[in-house]
Amino acid sequence: MPEQYNHVYYMQLALQQAAQAAALDEVPVGAVLVCEDGQVFQAHNRPIAQHDATAHAEIEVIRLASQHLQNYRLMHSTLYVTLEPCLMCVGAIIHARIAHVVYGANEPKTGAVSSLYQALSDSRLNHQPTVQAGVLAEDCAQILKDFFKHKRQSKRL
Repeated sequence: MPEQYNHVYYMQLALQQAAQAAALDEVPVGAVLVCEDGQVFQAHNRPIAQHDATAHAEIEVIRLASQHLQNYRLMHSTLYVTLEPCLMCVGAIIHARIAHVVYGANEPKTGAVSSLYQALSDSRLNHQPTVQAGVLAEDCAQILKDFFKHKRQSKRL
């Protein structure tokens, strides 16, 4: 993983994206993609707003970067995401050839990097990015806990 990247800084940007998602009543997950040339792309969950089950933060940032760069291959890039990617997002990461994945909180129910599945380290697949888990994990988990606590409390009223 490139030494010049400040994982905490980029995860903080991803957390800002997660906060934007929460403000829109979307599950608060944010993603930042940093390209080798220093370009930075940011996105957050938007399945409700987009009426699209695939509009996860990771997919949204991959789409944004790919369209801007006019290339679906995002080789040599680093993806920062506040929550462990699901199987769908891991598939997109593999197809985009993202070199490095850094995530915050584990996702025991749907995580496809280390929790439920270990798809990014499966040598049967044609691409295995490096992975670093747990960057600002407590902050990344807390924004989700707060969001769902608020949702539960709102239902009781």
